[in-house]
Amino acid sequence: MVDGLPLILLLLAAVGFIVFATAKLNLHAFLTLLVAAYATGLIAGLNPTRTATLVTDGFGSVLGYIGIVILAGTIIGTALERSGAAIVIAETILDLIGEENTPEVMAVTGSLVSIPVFCDSGYVILSGLGRSLAERSKLSLATISVALASGLYVTHVFVPPTPGPIAAAGILGADVGLVMLAGLAVSVPITLVGAKWATTIASRYHIDPDPDMTMDDVKAEYGTLPTPAKSFAPILLPIVLITIGSIASYPSADDPAFVSGPLQNWLLFFGDPAVALIIGAFTSFTVVPELTEAVTDEWVSDGLTDAAVIIAVTGAGGAFGNVLSKLPLKEFISNAFGGLGIGLVAAFVIAAALKTALGSSTVAILTTASLVSPLLGPLGLASQWGRVFAVLAIGAGSMTVSHANDSYFWIITEFSDMEAATAYQAWTAGTFVLGVTSIAWIVVLQNVVSAFG
Repeated sequence: MVDGLPLILLLLAAVGFIVFATAKLNLHAFLTLLVAAYATGLIAGLNPTRTATLVTDGFGSVLGYIGIVILAGTIIGTALERSGAAIVIAETILDLIGEENTPEVMAVTGSLVSIPVFCDSGYVILSGLGRSLAERSKLSLATISVALASGLYVTHVFVPPTPGPIAAAGILGADVGLVMLAGLAVSVPITLVGAKWATTIASRYHIDPDPDMTMDDVKAEYGTLPTPAKSFAPILLPIVLITIGSIASYPSADDPAFVSGPLQNWLLFFGDPAVALIIGAFTSFTVVPELTEAVTDEWVSDGLTDAAVIIAVTGAGGAFGNVLSKLPLKEFISNAFGGLGIGLVAAFVIAAALKTALGSSTVAILTTASLVSPLLGPLGLASQWGRVFAVLAIGAGSMTVSHANDSYFWIITEFSDMEAATAYQAWTAGTFVLGVTSIAWIVVLQNVVSAFG
């Protein structure tokens, strides 16, 4: 079997192939990752039969953990989008924070909406609201657009049940509840960094809001809007259940003074990410005034269709990672990097390189998680919290940077009337700042957690 430096060169060649095939040949990430998995195993000297088994086992094991979660999450997102609940969430936050803080309002709104809804879909949903708020607050549309895009982007890469971070948690074996809590701890200040960037840098570029629709028009388009309680429930309920489940799974939970056995089992059941998201999916049906076949069948079918690609890529990433885990990479990495304490930075750099080359944050997250998974020990990230912060470091890298090969880049430019040259300065440069600030904050949080043991 290949080992040592030749193995590292093989790994680099595999990553190079993934970048080239997806970015230049436009080969879908699903096929690219599977080809990379098979080829890496065979070239490394693994038995062909074993290579095939590793690929299928890796694909199935990852999807067995997060497949239901991804599917349920997309159902929730579809319901929020089509019912107008996302608009209600935005208006509720605006009423609480105040119109004078419009950039911050849009950033916070985006960060909440993007937890269950993909950031590009969230941007499309809220773009009309952004125009209206820019007009009302007499701000450049560039300011509001970048603030909104930043908020959506941050939780998209940090907070489950967004597919990227939850898939990375599954691949790395990180506790989803802890990833959620730590992801929120990272997202809050970074969201405000995005709002600050929008008010100081993006505001230099004036774009007339010229709203196509007033707030009343938005309401008319969606019909009867759900109440704030109904709108927030599909997002907040799964978060609460998963958090409680994580608390119940702590070693101290075995103490009868903490929680009794049967109660603990029920808390763990309802706190299971798949169960919690399924409950959230059924809760999302309550956002409409009348439960119809369109909601329970068509919306669900559309959500499942939207989830197919991310599930396929997630499984392929798991297959690639499973092959890598059987190669003698750990010894080489341990000898080369052991004791240097650069594990989080290494994960960040790999994800940033893939993001910059590939354009997709989710693909960058999944690919990097697959690469890092067998190396957690040598990189000093094999502990419970180490795995959690590895997920977040990968998420930080997957923001760095968004440019012309990123579909989200073009959604922002098209829906905000922004020229590409302006977008590079107002948005792309901002994503570099967001990514670097995020990894710095994540390292600080890791040191704080380590200090308190």
